[in-house]
Amino acid sequence: MRDDDDHTRFDRPRRHTRPRTKERPSHDDAVDARVVTIDRGRYTLVLGDPERIVVAMKSRPLGRQGVIVGDEVRVVGDTSGDPGSLARIVQVQPRRTMLRRTADDDDPIERVIVANAEQLLVVAALADPPPRPGLIDRCLVAAYDAGMAPMVCLTKADLGTEADRRALLDLLEPLDVPVLVTRVGGDLDAIRDVLRGRTTVLVGHSGVGKSTLVNALVPTADRTTSHVNAVTGRGRHTSTSAMVLELPGGGWIVDTPGIRSFGLAHVDVNHIITAFPDLHEATADCPRGCTHAASEPECALDTAVATGTLRPERVVSFRRILASRDTDA
Repeated sequence: MRDDDDHTRFDRPRRHTRPRTKERPSHDDAVDARVVTIDRGRYTLVLGDPERIVVAMKSRPLGRQGVIVGDEVRVVGDTSGDPGSLARIVQVQPRRTMLRRTADDDDPIERVIVANAEQLLVVAALADPPPRPGLIDRCLVAAYDAGMAPMVCLTKADLGTEADRRALLDLLEPLDVPVLVTRVGGDLDAIRDVLRGRTTVLVGHSGVGKSTLVNALVPTADRTTSHVNAVTGRGRHTSTSAMVLELPGGGWIVDTPGIRSFGLAHVDVNHIITAFPDLHEATADCPRGCTHAASEPECALDTAVATGTLRPERVVSFRRILASRDTDA
């Protein structure tokens, strides 16, 4: 099956000859740009003004260094943006954050989905298709691991029941994750407020209304929408590649293709616990090698709960997040 995150298959093969000279160009004339989407080895960039769109390729000296959506890069060559013009990416700036996933939990190869996003908005439907709490947990783990601020958006509130909404809210409440609820044609001011001035990546499985939400937030986006299969209860992929879009009120959103799974083989438990400052402080008394799971006999989290230092539901929710790495969503 095609992996929409793997753009390296379109890279040019390496040269097997030595360069004619050791002197490499300085590229002092390179200009700054942001990668907004990738299609078969061609990179669409924004240069400063969002209206200035340039298509580029990766320069040979970058070798196998990956360029992904959200990267801040330096480009040279024809940056006019005229039809048929082609610039060259000569440098990738250091990434502040990287949202990563693996195809499966036992897959050793991790793929970076988006770079330099500050927030992750997990989009889940209350109905049609039904919510998948396990997948929400996995996305939260990926956000914590990437150092991004996570949020959850529950769509299709007009189709879901109050019981469905309350069950998900109760599940997420101990994690202190902001939860926003939307319906078709409803008011999106609350979402605009949390997105304004930030770079936010939207993640969710197919059919949850992610593209519909993007079109409502960015009227010029024209992202393709689809329906949910009545037999399988699953949506069909409509977005085929990640794309960075500017919000009318300021800020950027990154629309990503719908996902069916979110492997977490790359995640270190120590990166997750740091996202829970109160729990992290308590684990200072844990024995060496403690994983903080419920099966650990001497975990300091259990001691803190017994003495009333920590809320038990907070520890239960954290351990549910840990367990999501080892179970199918």
